[in-house]
Amino acid sequence: MGILAIDFGGTRIRAGWFTPDLALVRRSETLSRVNEAPAAVIERLLNTARQVLPSPDDPHFQAGISAIGLSAPGPLDAQAGIIHHAETLPGWQQVPLARIISEAFGDVPVAMNNDANLAALAEYHFGAARGADPAIYLTISTGIGGGAVINGQLFTGWRRLAIEPGHMRFTLPDGRVCRLEELASGTGIGRLAQETLVASSQPSSLRSAEVIDGKTVGEAAQQGDALALQVVQQAGYWLGLGLANLAHLFNPQAIVLGGSVVQLGDLILRPARHAMEQNLLDPRFDDPALIRIAQLGDDVCLVGAAFYAQQHLTR
Repeated sequence: MGILAIDFGGTRIRAGWFTPDLALVRRSETLSRVNEAPAAVIERLLNTARQVLPSPDDPHFQAGISAIGLSAPGPLDAQAGIIHHAETLPGWQQVPLARIISEAFGDVPVAMNNDANLAALAEYHFGAARGADPAIYLTISTGIGGGAVINGQLFTGWRRLAIEPGHMRFTLPDGRVCRLEELASGTGIGRLAQETLVASSQPSSLRSAEVIDGKTVGEAAQQGDALALQVVQQAGYWLGLGLANLAHLFNPQAIVLGGSVVQLGDLILRPARHAMEQNLLDPRFDDPALIRIAQLGDDVCLVGAAFYAQQHLTR
């Protein structure tokens, strides 16, 4: 029997069919469109998952689904399979997503966890964090999430809500207190750019852009737009402070960075690393191999979800 993995995010829904040895053999993807009602989004999620199920004449068909691994935004109750609420899912309150999915696929058991937690597991076992203890994973995309693996085990805290690095608070020069994901995520970069355009008369290609979001700003920065570069560097500074905080809290052997914003490369990573180094209590918190780029790409949460479901089966 195979494993169905679902990665439900604020921007995209991905689904994959895995063999028992965790080889990904079929995959599907679509936009989440979370501005629609939760029921419509859930139906889109189920349809995306159905697309990867092999037919009986498929060589990968193995008498049905043994388990479903579900990656979803938090805060959530992994044990009960309920999404309490999420910054990236407007209107979602106390949604029993695991039960809904289980019933849709014939009451197959569903193992659900926070997306960044599952990505942390995947990178620890199969990616950039192999052999590192402790290992921290940050996904920097629509928002900022994170997971921690300590002594080979996923660390989720007292009520299984850890870790949420995107919600570290920082005081801005104007006195505002903002969360890290408001300052360094793709959404945050778009917001910073909009504020900068209003406050400055500096020329920029962004002034003629139809939509100013993290993707638009990143593309402008890569093309040398000075204002966009300034915004990306500012986001990198705040990201670096967040990395310093994580280094102080966990003293990790590896901090793995994934997500769409990381694709900006040195434009954001160089100022981030500089800010981290300048704010560490002791240089021994750092190491040339501390900051690593995720290796599993867009499928990291799918791999983590499949692995997590397999773990639950063996238990």
